[in-house]
Amino acid sequence: MKAETLTYLAEILDQLPDQWPKTRIHNIVFHGHSVPAGYFATPRVDMENAYPAVVRREVLSRFPFAILNFIVTAIGGEHSETGAARFEEEVLCHNPEILFIDYGLNDRMIGLERAEAAWRSMIEKALTKGIKVILLTPSWDNNFFRQNEDWKALEAHAELIRRLADEYGVGLSDTFAAFAKYVEKGEDAVNLLSHVNHPSRLGHELIAREITKFFLAR
Repeated sequence: MKAETLTYLAEILDQLPDQWPKTRIHNIVFHGHSVPAGYFATPRVDMENAYPAVVRREVLSRFPFAILNFIVTAIGGEHSETGAARFEEEVLCHNPEILFIDYGLNDRMIGLERAEAAWRSMIEKALTKGIKVILLTPSWDNNFFRQNEDWKALEAHAELIRRLADEYGVGLSDTFAAFAKYVEKGEDAVNLLSHVNHPSRLGHELIAREITKFFLAR
């Protein structure tokens, strides 16, 4: 079963209210493709309005005495296989305590079987190091308006990520479901997109809201 949102990071969160000289550095890594990398309407990059930066600002406001390094190792255009290939050299080298993985949007390029193998590789390597892993389901793209095979594939990758979170007992930040809830309230999905496959500022804020549920102030 996936980890409980309110308790998964409890051991780390308990340390964040500590003040100097008891404080220590905590590294948080966001690994993935163009969305966490900060791409909006390609080729425009706006890292300060992408969800890792939105999360950083919110978490630091909740824990003003904490020393937190928010590190983005995401690369635009990448899928989970290439992310897994550089995982040890470019992710584990940062010694993260918390790791977010976000590749579902691009993993349609390699299919479910190859994506599952890549996600498992990264999850298992991280868990071996004692890292708290939180998986993200994909944000939406404009195939939502077509309800075509690409959209069905995106739904399937979201389900794969949910299943992996359950199997490994790690955290799940369900972006896909958060976008669905927004639309179910009668809002227009176009407001969530800045490009055919990149979120708008609002889309990034919705992603960040799901992530910051893990960081309840103690």
